[in-house]
Amino acid sequence: MTQTWKASRPKWYQSQGFRTLLFLFPTLVLLGTLFIIPIFMTVGYSMTNLTLTGSASKAFEFVGFRNFANMFQNPKFIIAMKNTFIFLFFSAILGQMVFGFLLASMMQHKPVGFRRFAGLSVIVGWVTPEVICAICFSAFFADKGTLNTIIRALGFKPVSWLVTFPMASVIIANIWKGCAYSMMMYQAALDNIPDELLEAARVDGASPLTQLVRIKIPLIKNTIATNLVLITLATLGVFSLIYTMTAGGPSNKTTTLSILMYQEAFINYQLGYGTAISMIILGIGIVLSLCYLKLLQGERKPRERRRVS
Repeated sequence: MTQTWKASRPKWYQSQGFRTLLFLFPTLVLLGTLFIIPIFMTVGYSMTNLTLTGSASKAFEFVGFRNFANMFQNPKFIIAMKNTFIFLFFSAILGQMVFGFLLASMMQHKPVGFRRFAGLSVIVGWVTPEVICAICFSAFFADKGTLNTIIRALGFKPVSWLVTFPMASVIIANIWKGCAYSMMMYQAALDNIPDELLEAARVDGASPLTQLVRIKIPLIKNTIATNLVLITLATLGVFSLIYTMTAGGPSNKTTTLSILMYQEAFINYQLGYGTAISMIILGIGIVLSLCYLKLLQGERKPRERRRVS
């Protein structure tokens, strides 16, 4: 009976594609329910006047691109956009990328015990929740905190860091929180570089800087691009750390797009307007990721042409 049933099955049922789709069906359902459908709902809500209270919370209307037009006419949005790019550049691109690479380079060819101790010390910051990290750095930068205590001991005048230099404070906190991920990425990539290649370069008289520019960076270029995309997307969504330390202040000096989105959606109850801001954040992440990948592909093509020739 089993043999007869197998022989009578239609061809599409016996195909490899159908079997693959059958195994992937639970994943596709979860992906559609938790990711694809919410994206379409977000796009739809961003074009409405939906609010959390009042008549528009039940009977909201389609307003088209009015939220986006009002957004770009809002001075606070322009400030938040500028703060977002400042925070992104100094925290992710210049901070986590550079410090992560320096930490990975310093631990290269070190004893196993030292690498484990140093790696564990740095990873502690990565696994610490953002709120806890923000509380610790708020105490560190407080008027009577650790940093000002050290400054007083050295004979200098203390500084109100969270008021005078709020953006620098949150950038330093986020670098400490996220550079461990970059360090692990670079450490794995650097360990895969053959020692014979570096030894041959040293024999030929290549300086450490020449080895870095001509050998190490080109060989881990894919890791650099992947890490850059991931930390860019993660930094664009940073909310808890900034909100806990400064709440976007003082005077909107640390108000990024994620903070502004929260303020508009859940403090001013303008959910449609706040959703439109989230679409801008999503768009920035997509554009930056495509630019990174385009630059990577543009560097690959000349190298492939050289190999063919």
